[in-house]
Amino acid sequence: MTFIFVFVSFYFLKVASPHLTEANSENPGHETLVLTGKMENCCGLLTSKQEPVPLKSVEVELEVRDHVATVVSTLNYENKEDKPLEAVFVFPMPGDAAVCHFSATIGQTQIVAEVKEKQKAREEYDDALSSGQQAFLLEESDQSPDIFSLSVGSLPPGESASIRLEYVTELAVQADEGLRFVLPAVLNPRYHPQGSEGVQVTSVPASLVPYSLSFSARVSSPRPVSKVESNCPMEPLKYLNTEQSQATVKLAAGHKFDKDVELLIYYKDAHQPTAVVEAGQTSAKPGTLMGDPLVMLSLYPEFPQAVMSSLASCGEFVFLLDRSGSMGVPMNNNEGSQTRIGSARDTLLLLLKSIPMGCYFNIYSFGSSYEHIFPKSVEYSEKTMEEALKKVEGMEDDLGGTEILEALKHIYSQACIPNQPRQLFVFTDGEVGNTKEVINLVKKNSASHRCFSFGIGEGASSALINGLAKEGGGHAQFITGIDRMQPKVMQSLRFALQPAVVDISVKWDLPKGVSVTVLSPPITSLFQGQRSLIYAQLTGQSPEAAEGSVTVKYSLAGHPSQNKLHFSLKPAEDSGLTVHRLAARTLIRSLEMEEMERRGQPDEGVKKKVVELSVQSGVSSAFTAFIAVKKGNGETIQGPLVRRNVPTPMPMMAMCGGGPSGGRMMAMCGGGASGGRMMDMPRIQACSKPMRRTACLSASMDSSVIGDVQYGLSYDSLDIEPLQPPRDPLLQLVSLQKASGCWELDPALAAAVGKTSEEVENTKPASENKEVWATILALIWLHGFKMDAQEEWELLAMKAVSWLRAQNAPCVAECVEAGNTLLGCKVQKDALGI
Repeated sequence: MTFIFVFVSFYFLKVASPHLTEANSENPGHETLVLTGKMENCCGLLTSKQEPVPLKSVEVELEVRDHVATVVSTLNYENKEDKPLEAVFVFPMPGDAAVCHFSATIGQTQIVAEVKEKQKAREEYDDALSSGQQAFLLEESDQSPDIFSLSVGSLPPGESASIRLEYVTELAVQADEGLRFVLPAVLNPRYHPQGSEGVQVTSVPASLVPYSLSFSARVSSPRPVSKVESNCPMEPLKYLNTEQSQATVKLAAGHKFDKDVELLIYYKDAHQPTAVVEAGQTSAKPGTLMGDPLVMLSLYPEFPQAVMSSLASCGEFVFLLDRSGSMGVPMNNNEGSQTRIGSARDTLLLLLKSIPMGCYFNIYSFGSSYEHIFPKSVEYSEKTMEEALKKVEGMEDDLGGTEILEALKHIYSQACIPNQPRQLFVFTDGEVGNTKEVINLVKKNSASHRCFSFGIGEGASSALINGLAKEGGGHAQFITGIDRMQPKVMQSLRFALQPAVVDISVKWDLPKGVSVTVLSPPITSLFQGQRSLIYAQLTGQSPEAAEGSVTVKYSLAGHPSQNKLHFSLKPAEDSGLTVHRLAARTLIRSLEMEEMERRGQPDEGVKKKVVELSVQSGVSSAFTAFIAVKKGNGETIQGPLVRRNVPTPMPMMAMCGGGPSGGRMMAMCGGGASGGRMMDMPRIQACSKPMRRTACLSASMDSSVIGDVQYGLSYDSLDIEPLQPPRDPLLQLVSLQKASGCWELDPALAAAVGKTSEEVENTKPASENKEVWATILALIWLHGFKMDAQEEWELLAMKAVSWLRAQNAPCVAECVEAGNTLLGCKVQKDALGI
């Protein structure tokens, strides 16, 4: 069992904190990571013998070309000890990245790694170490494609090594047309179901990470770069040409490793479809993936506005909420800011107020176990909505670990309701270890539902969040830093309510003698303004000035539509095989999913295809690893190498878990690991409760918990009142809306719009009923004071307008005028939609 603990620094506890420097009595020779000195000095950097970690710095260079990124990371190691070292660094990667280069430089010698079958690479690595040679091993986690392990072996005393790692990735398009790049600097602990293997991670608070990070980005595009934004302090953007189509930006010095580095890149006319043709590798055999030219199409379908504005009035909405202990972390790591679980509760309020009458719904929550509000989905009504909201208000981060799989299995075991398309909304911080198994389950059930996923907080697994949406035919959103969850979730609800795009087909028109093989999986979903990428292999010879075209046909609300794109077959210059590597990654992921579907019935043929494709393209996979060995006159090593696990940063506010009481105080202690490979469950010594500084736990309990551990202290035991942010006025008003869409005229409504009951009652036109007056008043307040949050309340306002129209109220104009006078607004009747 693995415990990963962090601490909270802004609570002062009057507890003695003696030095702990005991050896591990149960495991002689195993060095225990312990607390020393003041309570805020959490260990993880040094062993009890004060031995240093060998990783000194990380340098990252980002090259963005249109909507594809190439990332080069350089990790610099130095062994300042008097004995050979093996350094192991487990770190996060974007879930859809294609790792395509790995090399090491020792002194003046560079060794370029080869891709080999994983077990063979491991054996070669071990053989090299035992013979005294220097070796380097880079491997992807078996459970999740966004976690990698880098082993730097047999680094002699006083020696330095520089590791170069390169990967390519696609940039996701945001609702505001920005392209999102994330450099994962935070690796959250991952929860593993009982009986499964975990990933070895040594974690420390972000403020104590012993290595530095430098980051620079160069952006180029056929279109001008309008701006680049970041959640981290950056140096000013510098344009490199007068057209402003090339620019550079750098991360300011002193990055604290408390968050992922996020860039939002904005181009002018970003939603234009594009096509890039890339020449094959000259040394590769024609007719192979790497030898033939490839085309990457980026399509942005435009749907008729009249069709997209007609939202569905039916559907089964299933909301699945993460209630593991890590959901108690504040959204932006600041004291007093709202927690992830608090933000999720507010979002569920908006969702429950926004879904249309006539729909069905249910709410599940999960941790180490799962719960549901209703035995099965129920029809949406005032009664069921109120019952659900009462349960939601009491939801805390108190269900332990992050075991989502069993909850999903139960949801899929429920029969779908006829004529009510199922829409699944998943809210999680993505801290699961069995990512591939979860995604595979969603894929198996994709024909019966759409899945919309939301990654909450820094370090959420991009492999999980993107994989759920991709295989579930839905849409993925990430909420980090100061992002508000509500507008992103409401955008996805609008997607879910829009007419589904069906009968999608892709037709190619190419010159005679040129054939096409589509490498991407079939397109299963299209959303307004969202990009679809298609990779295809072109075989045959074409004239230099030849052109081709592709047409995407589909049916929307019974209306056939199509989008067509013409493109040149002339290959782009100096593309660096980026498209080939991304296409190879797409094929590899598809084959890996196919292999996952056969678990219990291993298909060696599929595994062989993945290994061959990985080796041919030089792109990582679950079944291969990068191996580099420096051949030399090394001496055979007597006895084991000293192993150093390089700590991975966690957010300062990251939580270990939640006890049944819902307490918020976190246990504090160091973390370390003994030997064992990346895929082994490490043995970590950890102090369990802050009140007993001399008691340490050996991680020998139930192996189903990692990262989400019962809290040692609660607010009640410390007489500390938890900080509760004031209720948002918008949410206060929204909470008063009825399921039908109307508001009632009562003191709570008056308070929500900032008036007294007498003022609201006395201003009401005499001939109008109270509910009509209250509903118009609420709509005026929303339009007059909360237009900046329109995405959050737009759907529930549409419900209110529909209700008003059904009332055939005689004095609507008079009510609007009176409401404007009372609230001091100038909202026009037409603007309200009534």
